[in-house]
Amino acid sequence: MTAKIKHHLSPQLLMAYAAGALPEAFDLVVASHLSLCDACRAEAESYETLGGAVLENEDAVALDEDSLAATLRLIETGLPEPAEAAVPAAAPGEALPAPVRVYVGGGLDDVRWQNIGRGVKQALLPMTGEARARLLYIPAGMAVPDHGHSGAEVTLVLRGAFSDKTDRFGPGDVEIADEKLHHSPVAEEGEDCICLAVTDAPLRFSGLVPRLAQPFLQI
Repeated sequence: MTAKIKHHLSPQLLMAYAAGALPEAFDLVVASHLSLCDACRAEAESYETLGGAVLENEDAVALDEDSLAATLRLIETGLPEPAEAAVPAAAPGEALPAPVRVYVGGGLDDVRWQNIGRGVKQALLPMTGEARARLLYIPAGMAVPDHGHSGAEVTLVLRGAFSDKTDRFGPGDVEIADEKLHHSPVAEEGEDCICLAVTDAPLRFSGLVPRLAQPFLQI
């Protein structure tokens, strides 16, 4: 899919991901894009390699006097086995990348959609921290209500496409929005659009109805 991807993750996001410094929601959208984009995956790996080299050149840090005893106690009592989430196998034509399927517990047929008006649907994904992640289903030709941003929003297109005043975004593309962007994305005609969107602050809707519904929809 890389050859078709036009809009990529920023170096800042990739470096923060490589350093393990992102909230869970942003970790998810970055990992999902990397599963689709060879170019960004290679760039992220270069930052990870650089980080490893920096650590190798750091001065040694003295351990606490009881570090050895504490480690031996853990060995004696037994370490808990790490929990590994099984990645559900993808069906042919499945739109959800592997990192998202872990959170959904399967594919598109397993998503628990919530209607939010005019055919648009969302599915909130369970997250730790303040940042939120949701799947968005936007019918072909339908516009998302006009809105601005109180913080950062990263939107990854999984199926279909949408356009706004900045550009067109197709499968694998990422739109990175901040407080400066005010827009009303429109799903392209011919195919419904499915996106993964993450935010670290509430959106700022222009219309009264979306503002009234916002607390209930957690947007």
